Parts: sequence; C-alpha cells; structure tokens
Amino acid sequence: MTSPVLGIPAVDPALEASVRAGLEEVEERLADAVKSDDTLLAAASRHLMAAGGKRFRPLLALLAAQFGDPDAPGVVRAAVVVELTHVATRYHDDVQDEAPLRRGAPSANALWGNTVAILTGDFLFAKASDLLADLGPESVRIQARTFERLVQGQLRETQGPRDGDDPVGHYLGVLSDKTASLIATSARLGARHAGVPEPTVDLLARYGERIGMAFQLADDLLDIASESAVLGKTPGTDLREGVWTLPVLYARQSTDPADATLRALLDGPLHDDAVHAEALRLLRAHPAMTRARDMVRRYVSDARAVLAPLPDVPARDALVALCEAVATRPA
Repeated sequence: MTSPVLGIPAVDPALEASVRAGLEEVEERLADAVKSDDTLLAAASRHLMAAGGKRFRPLLALLAAQFGDPDAPGVVRAAVVVELTHVATRYHDDVQDEAPLRRGAPSANALWGNTVAILTGDFLFAKASDLLADLGPESVRIQARTFERLVQGQLRETQGPRDGDDPVGHYLGVLSDKTASLIATSARLGARHAGVPEPTVDLLARYGERIGMAFQLADDLLDIASESAVLGKTPGTDLREGVWTLPVLYARQSTDPADATLRALLDGPLHDDAVHAEALRLLRAHPAMTRARDMVRRYVSDARAVLAPLPDVPARDALVALCEAVATRPA
C-alpha cells in the first residue's frame, strides 16, 4: 500500500500520522505567509502556492526531524521556509525561461508580466527570511549559503559550459547547485530544529543532496519519456525550449552514424510540432535514455548508502522507500 501522505510505500502508521499533521500545518502557514494588503501581490503570491506541488522539501524536512523531536517548535517553520524559497525560485525561473505554463496553468509572468513575477518571487524570499530570523543565526547562515548556490546554479545554467568543459559534468554541477542544494538544506534544517545530533544532521543533508540529484534527473527523463503531462506540462517541453537535459547531452555525444538524424534535429530549432515529435520519438528509443536512468540509479544508490549508519527507525525506512520511489518513477 502506498502512503497518500508520503507518496511511497507505507512504513509506519505513527510516522505517517506525524508527517500528515506536519504537512497540514505547513499548508496553513504557507497560506498565511502569502497574504498581503496589496491585492495584486496577494493574488500573484497565491498563484503558484495554490497550484500545489509535491511539497518534497517540507516532506524531507519533516522526515529528517523524526530522528529527534518532530514536534519541536522550529521544525514546521523550517519546512515552511524551504518551501517558500523553492516557490520563489519558480517565479524567477519562469521569467528566465519565458515559460507560459507552470503545472499546466498559466505562469505568473504570463498573467501579470515579468516585473510582477520577479517582484512576487522577491516577496516570497522576504517572507522566508522573516520566518528564518526566528530560527537563529546559524540557520540564517545555512540559508544564505544555500541561496548563494541557487544563484550560482542559475548563472552557470544561463552561461552554459565554457570551452573545454564537459557538458555532462557542467549540467550535473548546475543541478547540484540549483536543485539539490535546497533539498539538502531542507533535511539539514528539519533535523537541526528537532535537536538531532550534528553528525546525523550532516548525514541527512548528504542524503538530501543525493536524493535531490536523483529526483531532478528522474524529472528530466519524465519530460521525455512520459506520454502524458505528468509534470504539469506537455512532454518534451524542455526539448522544445532547447534545454539540454542529461539524455539529450548523452545523445549528442554519440558518434554513431545511425544517430546523425537525431543529432541534426537536436542541434536545430524544434518549434515545429512534426519535427519536435520526431526528435522525441528518436530520443525515447536511444540508448541515452538507459544511460540517464543508470545515472539516476547511481545517485539513488549513493543516497541509500548514506542512510546505513542512521538509527533503525521508521523514518529511515521511509527515506529508503523514497529512494525506491525515485528509482522506479515511470520514465
């Protein structure tokens, strides 16, 4: 049976009840955090928050807290901080990518323009910082360093690999900074504010970094392999927008003459529906997909290995189950 709260095989009723209560409180506090006396800002702030999402980062914060006191007052606040930060980056990303949709609905920049979308993201960052201030200077420092990595990852993605850089290595570095860093911080802050011993906090953060990489790489595969809008966007959106994710990078490395057509398609514009469909068809059948899946499994295996020294409690079982869920996502 799959847990409706965790989205993974159910491991323990008491754990599920605790996490469910925590996630419900997170939702309440998120709704409160995006309130504003300014009608436009309130509407724009609610837009992506109301669209929902996986709440992966708050979930990880709450699971990490299970290794200490999950009811400690700073735990839910930390979970809200990381989700506000994540959602704020989505507003900025949509402007950067000129994305018209987010989770199948019009993006904030499509509805209100780039300026409002950017300022809304800034507003959510400010809200996160306000909540963070009550968690103490060390948490502020952790968040600041995470934000540095988020910016660095976005900048590296915008610039692209330099001459002589390995494109795959560059891409993985971007994902580490832009995605995995905040997921690692989610585990770190959740554990710290539950009073978890520092060595265990470090292990949980290392787990978060690795499972974050696997999660994002699995999303890359879903964007290509899925026949339905599992990600809240049309399959092949990254491909159409010229975003070279891991399977594309592997396919472009091929020197097999049989791949000449695919390489030519990937190097050109894919705005035409027929051309886009052909590139997607060829890519789905290419060995690059298997190589990318192997990379997901490698990060999942690393994440699982990090968990080995942790206490044998239901929360560890849940984190192991999360590894399995990421490794077997339909792609």
